[in-house]
Amino acid sequence: MGFLDLVNRRLDHVKAYNSASYYKDHVYMAKRWVREWKDINSDMISTDEIQTFVLRRSKVSAFTANNELRCLRALFNFGIKRNWITTNPTRNISFLPIEKRIKYVPPKEDVLKVIMAADPETQDYLWVIKETMGRMSEINRLTWSDVNFDERCVTLYTRKKKGGHLTPRKVPLTQKLFGTLSCRYLRRDKSKPWVFWHRYWDMKKKTWVEGPYKDRKKTMRSLCKKACVKYFRYHPLRHLGASILDRANVNIGTIQRILGHENRSTTEIYLHSIGEAEREAMSIFEKAAQDSHTVSHTETKEELGQFTNSLI
Repeated sequence: MGFLDLVNRRLDHVKAYNSASYYKDHVYMAKRWVREWKDINSDMISTDEIQTFVLRRSKVSAFTANNELRCLRALFNFGIKRNWITTNPTRNISFLPIEKRIKYVPPKEDVLKVIMAADPETQDYLWVIKETMGRMSEINRLTWSDVNFDERCVTLYTRKKKGGHLTPRKVPLTQKLFGTLSCRYLRRDKSKPWVFWHRYWDMKKKTWVEGPYKDRKKTMRSLCKKACVKYFRYHPLRHLGASILDRANVNIGTIQRILGHENRSTTEIYLHSIGEAEREAMSIFEKAAQDSHTVSHTETKEELGQFTNSLI
């Protein structure tokens, strides 16, 4: 199978089974891959060629290179599973080492400043993200049928699970969230099912379209600048919520369910607060170190006195 054909079939699959943003990222990378191997048979692409390409992408960053390698590996595995190709040239290529850093989590004060700097429509959007700790994509696809005012909960759907299936989880409504959604519900357009939607010009269809947001990434940069705070995106609001729960001694299993994580290890990445266990351990260490220093200092004085007496 030609490489171009394989890429197009993979993109069709990603579009059908994954989120719009995930598909958009794949299209962006696929254009680069096609420039490299458009006229080559997929089975003729060598490991050395992939390795050279990945190293070239590492000049942008190790994270970028690893992401390309991960997606290329998925591309070739996709073809192998359907018996379209026989080999995966990425199989023996290792991921580049990445220097992990603690992600920036904005303080609550900065979050409130940004919300207050927004227009009423965007304020509602930010409150819903903050109070549900939901992903931007989950809030974008939120419909009024997902909001249950009687049970005081909202159902969020994500495609993070294996296979790309939309998986629901229920998040209880806080008082603030209940008030925000209640007000929006009263003034909603009954012909629109979405909690948040907009009217935009579709470049392909050459017409105005009404529908849910696909992304709102540019909004946060202008709002942070307007509020005079350090720039952060929507996702750190999930980190902030998880850290607040962790500091309040909420067990990690509950935090995991609220965030919609399949693995506990993913939830642990979100917990940026220093736990009481770590503080207590360092307090014990400090006391033990001081005691050791005092004993050592006393013994030195005694030994010096004995040495002096022996000389006399």
